[in-house]
Amino acid sequence: MPTHASSAKRVRSSERKRLRNRMVRSATRTYIQQVRRLIGEKRLEEAEAAIVRAISSLDKAAEKGVIHKNNAARHKSRLVRELNQAKKATPSQ
Repeated sequence: MPTHASSAKRVRSSERKRLRNRMVRSATRTYIQQVRRLIGEKRLEEAEAAIVRAISSLDKAAEKGVIHKNNAARHKSRLVRELNQAKKATPSQ
C-alpha cells in the first residue's frame, strides 16, 4: 500500500493508463489479425480496406505511446509486404 498521497495518486493514474493501453493494444492486434485472415482467405480487396484500419490503429497507438514507433513501423511494413506478395501470387482476373 502506498504511504504517501502522491504515490497513491500514481497508483490510481497508472491503473487508468494500463487499462486504456490494454484496450488500444487489443484493438490494434484485432485489426492485424483481420488483415492476415483476409489475406489467407485470398479476399484481397477486403484486406486492402482492413489494412487501412490496421495502419491507422498502429499509428495512433504509437502516437499515444502504447507501443514504440519502430514496433508500429515494423508491423505496418510486414502487413503491406504480405498483401503485396499475395497480390503477386494471385493472377489478376
